[in-house]
Amino acid sequence: MNLLDSLRTHRLLAIVRGSDPDAALATVLALADSGINLIEVSLTSVDALGVLRRARAALGAEYGLGAGTVLTAEQAADAAEAGATYLVTPALAPSIAEAARLGLPVLAGALTPTEVVQATTAGAAAVKLFPASVGGPDYLRALRDPFPQTAFVPVGGVDAAGARDYLDRGAIAVGVGSPLVGDAVRGGDLSALRQRAADFLAMTAVAPAGGAS
Repeated sequence: MNLLDSLRTHRLLAIVRGSDPDAALATVLALADSGINLIEVSLTSVDALGVLRRARAALGAEYGLGAGTVLTAEQAADAAEAGATYLVTPALAPSIAEAARLGLPVLAGALTPTEVVQATTAGAAAVKLFPASVGGPDYLRALRDPFPQTAFVPVGGVDAAGARDYLDRGAIAVGVGSPLVGDAVRGGDLSALRQRAADFLAMTAVAPAGGAS
């Protein structure tokens, strides 16, 4: 898949992480049914690869389903085998080189200017600004001065109000976990999840497009 184009088009990456595989799968499917086109299943989840396999079977080959918190080459290979079509890392890690070997795009985690350079040099499709809450939207704006062509996706502590601020300051998309997913990954209310998804989608739809061209 062209991860950069998908991030620029859809503006929202949902992050699913939990200890109940069945609830995590139900969460993924409810998010997809709500119109969220990019969903990451964190490998820190219980039976994450099983969740990925079942979600891929349910959603089809073309859906934007990825694996998150991918650190090692082995994890990258396992995620690809389970059906992930892109990988997300929290930091610069050996998984990035393995993803390149496998032909998978990567949203690579970075925080400092040096790490941004290293992530883009390694071939990351976009840079996951993580944890974004450390510097907030103003830090993203400062980073975009020396890196105007870098596609940034803030992740970590991003809620609905913060998501709009990041997009206003040039992020091409935002990654959102618990403020969007809530208790659904623990078997909570899927109707409430769908309402939160609608709220986030409405917010990202009206925010101005940013990021690299």
